Amino acid sequence: MTQVLEIHPVNPQARLIRQVADVVRAGGVIVYPTDSCYALGCAIGDKGAMERIRRIRQLDDTHHLTLVCRDLSEISNYARVDNTAYRLLKAYTPGPYAFLLRATHEVPRRLQHAKRKTIGLRVPDHAITQALLADLGEPLMSTTLQMPGDDLPMADPYEIAERLHGRVDLVIDGGACGVQPTTVIDMEAGYPQVIRRGKGDTAGLEA
Repeated sequence: MTQVLEIHPVNPQARLIRQVADVVRAGGVIVYPTDSCYALGCAIGDKGAMERIRRIRQLDDTHHLTLVCRDLSEISNYARVDNTAYRLLKAYTPGPYAFLLRATHEVPRRLQHAKRKTIGLRVPDHAITQALLADLGEPLMSTTLQMPGDDLPMADPYEIAERLHGRVDLVIDGGACGVQPTTVIDMEAGYPQVIRRGKGDTAGLEA
């Protein structure tokens, strides 16, 4: 059974946020809004929930999963952040950007890119996401909700609930969401390389 919870996008109700967090802690898979588009999320330590997300999206182990973090200090627990990366992260977070960085030992191996041992990290500028992360006290394992064969991410929470009925545990209705995914910036080489242009200005990221 897939539950739909309507949560205010600017002033999220603490009681409802706690309800979503409890679903995540219990091993559930959720759909939640971000500052770019709707995303799938689960607890970072839950292997079964992660595999459910991979099946929904039909992802292999070379697809970069993303840890959605509350702030820059939390990112540094999960990625090796040098001075160049730190300055860039400070300038572009929170915002609709995902950064690929070398993972630390805090990141379970199954969440890392199979060959590169990197992980995607981002800090969304969205009240619901921030409230949920604060309640959880740890990042969400996440990926954009773009279904196999679709050209764009899904945007309507009730269409999402209908299409993914029984495959996710809870859908947050945070109102209309965009259909532009994040801009993805690879930092492994020590300088920014934009490998996917999405929402967010990239003018200051490219030579």
